[in-house]
Amino acid sequence: MRQIKEYCGIVGIVNAENAAHKIYLAQHALQHRGQESAGIVTSVYDESRQKMVMPVHKGKGLVLDVFSDQSIFENKLLGTSGIGHNRYSTSGAADNAANYQPFTVHYRDGNMALAHNGNISNAREIRNSFIERGTIFQTTSDSELILHLIAQSTRRRQIDRIIDAVSQLEGAFSLVILTDTALVAVRDPNGFRPLALGRIDDSGVGDDPAYCVASETCAFDLIGAEYIRDITPGEVLVIDREGCATGEFDSFQLARNYGVSQCVFEYVYFSRPDSKIFGEMVDKVRRKMGKELAHDAPLPESDIDDKPIVISVPDSSNTATIGYVTECKKLGMECRYEIGLIRNHYVGRTFIAPGQTAREHRVRSKFNTVQGVLKDRV
Repeated sequence: MRQIKEYCGIVGIVNAENAAHKIYLAQHALQHRGQESAGIVTSVYDESRQKMVMPVHKGKGLVLDVFSDQSIFENKLLGTSGIGHNRYSTSGAADNAANYQPFTVHYRDGNMALAHNGNISNAREIRNSFIERGTIFQTTSDSELILHLIAQSTRRRQIDRIIDAVSQLEGAFSLVILTDTALVAVRDPNGFRPLALGRIDDSGVGDDPAYCVASETCAFDLIGAEYIRDITPGEVLVIDREGCATGEFDSFQLARNYGVSQCVFEYVYFSRPDSKIFGEMVDKVRRKMGKELAHDAPLPESDIDDKPIVISVPDSSNTATIGYVTECKKLGMECRYEIGLIRNHYVGRTFIAPGQTAREHRVRSKFNTVQGVLKDRV
């Protein structure tokens, strides 16, 4: 069986009016992190059934397509807390609807939903141990394993079951876990994937602010949230209504066997330049990378062109190219930045397309050269 590896966008919110709609907007901001499917789960008390329920809506495609019907927010995804997920898989059954997140379960502690960004390196071992005990799986995703670990933990308190479960995981993971009473944000001890905490002062229930977490801070900007801090590597943060009132939340720390190891590809490609991840603005880091490149790979001298042009491959390298050109000029190398490639924004991100053939096709349809800029130069 092939393993699903998740490099996705996740969102969670607590104590917010129209929570599902805010999650929807945040997922728009994180659309670049996953284009295969989108989903939202909320937590609400069902008066007719006299119990807490977790309505869910998810489907294949972009956020705009999956949530095109406004009645989804008016009649289905009710409640003041919820989580959302944009999915990207690098292998496995990308079109299998069973793998669309968030996942939901009902077990002895009530309802639970989970959304996951990352991949579990010891997933095969965990899955095999469950199979030997007769566990039945509904998906081929690593993420389902986490719910089984929580459900089968022998610890007494729910938060202890969650900590017990995630302590058994190896690899890269940022999680948002929704329970009937709280949102739990988890980041792996190595801090491989980003996860940030924010606050919305004017959208909370009553006089208390709403709190949110997201893979990138660009999601906060769209919903009017203020960035507070990163979820620290190995942190398990419990965000509940009581904490929203005081601004203080229970925080637990997972054991760390290795040092912090953050994914450099977040800065190079995955994250938006207007996001702050790992404590730094992505735009600033990319500009610095461009400046360093000017020292490592300066413009070659040319007898036929005394002022060469530098073009970016949009969009991830745009700011890095600006940094490169700026530094080249400081080093005495005359050059200018030109738009030489035009991106078709109706074609999704090529790296995260499932399958090499699909990626190659998208590259051909995604970019076209500006002949007036490149004529007689290539």
